[in-house]
Amino acid sequence: MTATTLPTSQPEPTPAVVNLRRGVNMGNMLESPNEGDWGTYVQEEYFDLIQQAGFDFVRLPVSWDAHADEAAPYTIDPGFFFRVDQVLDWAMGQDLTVILDFHNYDAMIADPWSNKDRFLAIWKQIAERYQDYPPSLLFELLNEPNTALDASLWNEYVFDAVQIVRETNPTRDIVIGPTQWNSYGWISTLDIPDDPHVIATFHYYEPFHFTHQGAEWAGEEAQNWMGTTWEATAEQKAEITVNFDSVSNWAERHGNVRILLGEFGAYSKAPQDSRVRWTTYIREQAEVRGFAWSYWEFNAGFGIYDPDAKVWREDLLKALIP
Repeated sequence: MTATTLPTSQPEPTPAVVNLRRGVNMGNMLESPNEGDWGTYVQEEYFDLIQQAGFDFVRLPVSWDAHADEAAPYTIDPGFFFRVDQVLDWAMGQDLTVILDFHNYDAMIADPWSNKDRFLAIWKQIAERYQDYPPSLLFELLNEPNTALDASLWNEYVFDAVQIVRETNPTRDIVIGPTQWNSYGWISTLDIPDDPHVIATFHYYEPFHFTHQGAEWAGEEAQNWMGTTWEATAEQKAEITVNFDSVSNWAERHGNVRILLGEFGAYSKAPQDSRVRWTTYIREQAEVRGFAWSYWEFNAGFGIYDPDAKVWREDLLKALIP
């Protein structure tokens, strides 16, 4: 009689991390106080266009704050949740990865102490609702923490938020950026969790006088920047490479943390040839360092798509996807 070998129990394999490459922000849509307030709505056809153009993910900024109760238990409006479900299904139906981003929580930025419980309660609801979604849905904890939400406080809140998400989503990728508006220069202040399913993000709009010339929200002085060009001089390129190298070196020192350049773009009032040169160079420098990137944004003031004419702005699109 031969002995029977019983199978030994094996640990569950750790799910592979999501490979992000080229993305675009669905800006001015669900992060407005109410969808449509800023002139654009999410449309199903957009995701087919984005996928066909060669992008593999979208970043979806959402103003959860505007759709959750002010008092405990801070319930998110069911109708708004349903709308987000619909948008996620449209995007993922086109095989696009989605970063679900908590955007425009101004009250949290101004008074983080009074809003911490609400912030965590909102994330608990989001995490529970989407816990059975595939790994191609990622969570981004908060867009551009700044001012009162300083580095020390933000690291504390990140720790607590990650714990909340991990209760129901143990292996979902979480995107975390530093304070000072996700500045590249502040990424070194970020206490990144020892977790293979965390991605560090930063935003890049330098030189600001170029990328935000004429921007109505940047103050009256932004009108004085009109006509600023970006000529791809050696000095202009060097500024970008030094800044990107600082992020790359930080990631390497911390165990090769994955990096997402979560936003970059130049406003439509900048000279178009300069916009194309700058966008091309930023994209190239991200890719050469292995950074994933997502352009700001699809079809509003920085947009690569003209929603009225229903055509791509081909020069900007080619700057991103040659």
